[in-house]
Amino acid sequence: MAVKRLLISGKVQAVFYRVSAKEMADRLFITGWVRNLPTGEVEAIISGTELQIQQFLEWAWKGPKKAVVNNIIVHQEPDSNFDGFRIK
Repeated sequence: MAVKRLLISGKVQAVFYRVSAKEMADRLFITGWVRNLPTGEVEAIISGTELQIQQFLEWAWKGPKKAVVNNIIVHQEPDSNFDGFRIK
């Protein structure tokens, strides 16, 4: 499994981004977590196959209806074991 850290910027807080990210992660069987940052960005750690991660990233660029995503920075992370996907 691959593990990626996403730093998502734009209008991504107060638009149900985290809840929508959890719903998408659950649909794709991705594990990890998502949280708001004090900077106004959303950070996520996602673990899954390369295909699952690619599908999540495609969704992440759109996000929920009211979101406006300006940028996503993706970093490779060391392997981790997560129990499901949660909102921090």
